[in-house]
Amino acid sequence: MVIGIDVRLPFYQMGGISQYTIFLIRALAALDGENRYLVFHHGRDGRTYAPSSAPNFQRKDVWTPCHHWLERWTLAAELLPRRLDVLHSPDFIPPAVGARRRIITVHDLNFLYYPQFLTAASRRYYNDQIEWAVGAADAISADSEATRQDLIERLAVPPDKVTTIPLAANPLYGQVFAETAVSATLAEYNLPRGFILAVGTLEPRKNYPMLIQAYARLRQRGVDAPLVLVGGKGWLYEEIFAEIESLQLGNHVHHLTGVFDEKLAHLYWGAGVLVTPSHYEGFGLPALEAMHSGCPVIVSNRASLPEIVGPQGMMLDPDDVEAWVYGIERVLTDGDLRQKMTADGRLQAQTFTWERTARMTLALYENET
Repeated sequence: MVIGIDVRLPFYQMGGISQYTIFLIRALAALDGENRYLVFHHGRDGRTYAPSSAPNFQRKDVWTPCHHWLERWTLAAELLPRRLDVLHSPDFIPPAVGARRRIITVHDLNFLYYPQFLTAASRRYYNDQIEWAVGAADAISADSEATRQDLIERLAVPPDKVTTIPLAANPLYGQVFAETAVSATLAEYNLPRGFILAVGTLEPRKNYPMLIQAYARLRQRGVDAPLVLVGGKGWLYEEIFAEIESLQLGNHVHHLTGVFDEKLAHLYWGAGVLVTPSHYEGFGLPALEAMHSGCPVIVSNRASLPEIVGPQGMMLDPDDVEAWVYGIERVLTDGDLRQKMTADGRLQAQTFTWERTARMTLALYENET
């Protein structure tokens, strides 16, 4: 088969979907030496991307930029001459035509469940696209069973059209790092070991105002660990900083941006606990990264997060401030609990591999039904 994969997003913005696209291609290249892959890339700004050195993978430049308002039609016109058997759109929006079969990946439907957490422009963009995209696609992959059920229940997608294909973490997070390297990164950010860590773009669905309220109560109970928020400013983030200021926590809550790869891994190694109190996550990659790194994890009991941490994981109601106060305090102070959560988390994390993701995705490419 001739299989096309849209990799324009990593050169529009780096994030969870971009990382998924990059690591999926690497795993497919290691797995499949028979099909021919064309990897479509928008690199007109001078940046380059070599998807794989495998002889059956080729990069092809396209003119259509990611998230352009005419991309359904302009990208279709660029792809038609390629005579693709399959086109995979990892960012869920396929072109109007351009392949015999079009496959999309839907990562979450948070914009349908929590429209109040988006700007008006973002709501219009996603709402205008999603119903058309799931109808146009010949097959859909979903990051989690929670997202699969959302597609079936909210958008009336036929159950046999959507397959749950879990993601995996960057293999970097499974590595063991020298204590000197971890200590150097903590010193760079002026952090002690054992801090409370939250990772993700600052936006309303992350539920950080509740976390900050819980943190204020933890400090009243004598917990002195800093709270570290790692992630860029998304949309409607102002409430987060207003809450920090109103509770007079400016000297104790740290906001870090531009922290990736090894330095983020070092933060997972140095943290006392990762907290993910989100109202909604399509997959919850930071929890998986932290478990690989031996960091205890507490997550919300909503959407995909219970699937990530497994039945042994600590899951709390995202609206129950006192539950988060008690849970965080226990993890930071109970050595036996920390040891068990670390061991359970590492075992759970090892069940998510890019090889499995690639095998399931290849089966979807090859399924002609």
